[in-house]
Amino acid sequence: MDSESLGVLIPILVPISMFAMIFGIVYLHKRERMAMIERGMDPRTYKPRSAPYQNLKWGLLLLGAGIGLFLSFVLVNTCFAGYDDDSKPAIFFSLIAIFGGLGLLTSFLVEKKHILDKEEK
Repeated sequence: MDSESLGVLIPILVPISMFAMIFGIVYLHKRERMAMIERGMDPRTYKPRSAPYQNLKWGLLLLGAGIGLFLSFVLVNTCFAGYDDDSKPAIFFSLIAIFGGLGLLTSFLVEKKHILDKEEK
């Protein structure tokens, strides 16, 4: 596709996708409320459960991704400096995913330990 065709499609596709997104959000919200009414719940008094470890999870995920990004930058500039540029993005993405996953695993283990400690008391 050339740039002229893409330039013509963008003003058409952006409003359509925005409408579809807003319509989807409203539709799912109404559907959720109807499901609550069918189960005998009052949607006006319903409060979603709080997630007490949400900040820990996001913090460890972003910390792990940052460490992975830093480590991949160091590796690319030291160990893999003489290699071609085609393999370098794979190092960045893989180390970000590995260390982000380790951050999420650490978050899970901390939550599990805290819940087990709470049950023992």
